[in-house]
Amino acid sequence: MAKVNLDALIAREDFEAEETLNPGKKKETISIEDLKNDSFFLQFIRKPDFQRETNEWDNERIVQFIESFINGDLIPAIILWRSSCGFLFVIDGSHRLSSLIAWIYDDYGDGSKTKEFYDGIIPDEQKDVAQETRKLVGKRIGTYDDYRLALKNPEKVKPEIIQKAKNLAALAIQLQWVEGDVKKAETSFFKINQQAAPIDPTELKLLESRKKPNCIAARAIIRSGTGHKYWSQFSAENQNKIQEIARELTKYCFLPS
Repeated sequence: MAKVNLDALIAREDFEAEETLNPGKKKETISIEDLKNDSFFLQFIRKPDFQRETNEWDNERIVQFIESFINGDLIPAIILWRSSCGFLFVIDGSHRLSSLIAWIYDDYGDGSKTKEFYDGIIPDEQKDVAQETRKLVGKRIGTYDDYRLALKNPEKVKPEIIQKAKNLAALAIQLQWVEGDVKKAETSFFKINQQAAPIDPTELKLLESRKKPNCIAARAIIRSGTGHKYWSQFSAENQNKIQEIARELTKYCFLPS
């Protein structure tokens, strides 16, 4: 089954090569409210810039996870690391967080966040998968807007949604924290992710050599010069050149589909 692209829902950031500050007690759980645009948590959550794209789950797995959360089933903890400047990096759990964010914003790879991230360039196949996912969510779970509506106008939604909407106030996902400097965080990331789902050797080479020209070029061409700008440390003029050349090469390599 085709995979759902949720890569745009959590921004990427480079790990800072500074010592980590860990003042005070950190959050132990997050709720659905922490994943809304105006929350402090969502504003500072990041994926490491070398993390592979968040597009490994198909729509069935996404729906199952959202169902598990709403039903209060046991969910593995999200593992985070706090950088010295305050960003909260996802060491393990980006698909889980992104699935809930996708549900809240009705963005399964074709919504407003994704369109902005990819400069409006979204393949037809990605749009089709997003629509299929949206239909499956609506059929099996109901939209997030339905759950919000249940709080104010319960007569307008199904009875089962009303009870589940009440449960959302008490539901939370456990957090675990990696303590240490940037090297510890990066080592933890590769160790955990290799255990969960081994990274393809070619992709691992891309991740480990992410600052080298051939890897930057490969990432630019794959996404037609859109998405996370792995080339952002170049001058504005060179960034524009990279994006223009990438768009041309994408046409030659991948179009027509």
